[in-house]
Amino acid sequence: MRAKAASKLNAGDSIKWRSHEPSRIETFSDAAFAFALTLIIVSIEVPKTFHDLMETMKGTLSFALCFAILFNIWNSQNIFFRRYGLNDKFTVTINAVLLFVVLIYTYPLKFLFELLTADDAKQSLMIKSDDIRELMLIYSAGFCAIYILFYLMYRHVLKFIDELQLTPAEVYQTKTVTTMNLLCVGICLLSVTFALIFRSIAGFSGYIFFLFPIAYSTWFSYRGKKKRALFPKED
Repeated sequence: MRAKAASKLNAGDSIKWRSHEPSRIETFSDAAFAFALTLIIVSIEVPKTFHDLMETMKGTLSFALCFAILFNIWNSQNIFFRRYGLNDKFTVTINAVLLFVVLIYTYPLKFLFELLTADDAKQSLMIKSDDIRELMLIYSAGFCAIYILFYLMYRHVLKFIDELQLTPAEVYQTKTVTTMNLLCVGICLLSVTFALIFRSIAGFSGYIFFLFPIAYSTWFSYRGKKKRALFPKED
């Protein structure tokens, strides 16, 4: 799967992909992500009645949301290894921590989206209003940890500029992604701060995550214009 993704996406990446075949650490990562998807699956058992089928189908939306987030994390990790192909001790360690965080937060993630897609009656049974702040803190802290780990991975790449033969444009783009991950950490910390300060409306801290697409589009647009001015031959 990683090899097929590499052949299709490499042409559109501003950083040359230096690895096209998955390493053992990536194979292990795929297994970990597959296990995470198993944990959030709508239902393991085949419904025995139509009523059971309809009850199972109610979980499709929450499963889809969880799947989208896990796929995005997997894809970000896949692109990193395709771009740089690093397998040194630091990268392997950070990747292992990333997989640990993903597996630990699979159930909290599933619980959150089942809560968001449930009706008012079911929500009242699932969680008390006093526990919403703790839930948002857990959720925000998990995303914060993931973006910190990606930030550390990309910053670590800059130590291998000569070894990887990164062009000035590739170094520029690597720094762009590194900073983007740091900006995402800031958004997560803003959500944590909101939940800590405004306990009675802690649930609204989730809306802060809508800053992600704004931050992505603004930052990459700014850096893209600057890149085209600095490296016109690269486009």
